[in-house]
Amino acid sequence: MTRGPELRSGLARLRPMEARDAERIWEAVQDSEGLRLTGTTQQFTRQQIDEWAATISDQPGRYDWAITPGQYRDGKPISDDLIGEICLNSIDEYKRSANLRLQLLKEYRGRGYGGEAILAVLKFAFEGYRDHDGEYEPGPRLHRVSLDVLALNPRALQLYESLGFTQEGRLRDAHYIDGAWVDVILMSMLVDEYHDRHGNR
Repeated sequence: MTRGPELRSGLARLRPMEARDAERIWEAVQDSEGLRLTGTTQQFTRQQIDEWAATISDQPGRYDWAITPGQYRDGKPISDDLIGEICLNSIDEYKRSANLRLQLLKEYRGRGYGGEAILAVLKFAFEGYRDHDGEYEPGPRLHRVSLDVLALNPRALQLYESLGFTQEGRLRDAHYIDGAWVDVILMSMLVDEYHDRHGNR
């Protein structure tokens, strides 16, 4: 697996994660609410974040993107700064499946960036994409994309359902957060469901 392509969908432009994104990622792991919503309990050092940002886009079995604003001026992005991150990981080429994970910086949540980023990644996963020269590239041609969401995060659950993800199970009391047990909701989308809902975008 090599670093993924640049992807675009409405509000969001996705580019492979780079070393220069470490400062914004460090900001994200200091956001206690963001960590709670995503069920992140691991603590990170700045050195770990620096190393992760510099190397993650070239790791096998996954694609990692920095979400940036999708607006352009004079043919150039108005900003290349990371406002969130999204990845396809646990890619199984035989089963043609992968897991999706999304996190946005606090000030960009609820503004439409997450949904647009997910649509860009789903299009890449299921349909492929066009490169800078307009040539079609097949992408990973997945059959299934899954994700999980904590029951304490109804906004994310609503977003995923609105995009066409289906609830397929619940892991009861699978996380312990802020002194309470929390269920994890399992969701997925299959390629036919994607085409029925989002084809010809």
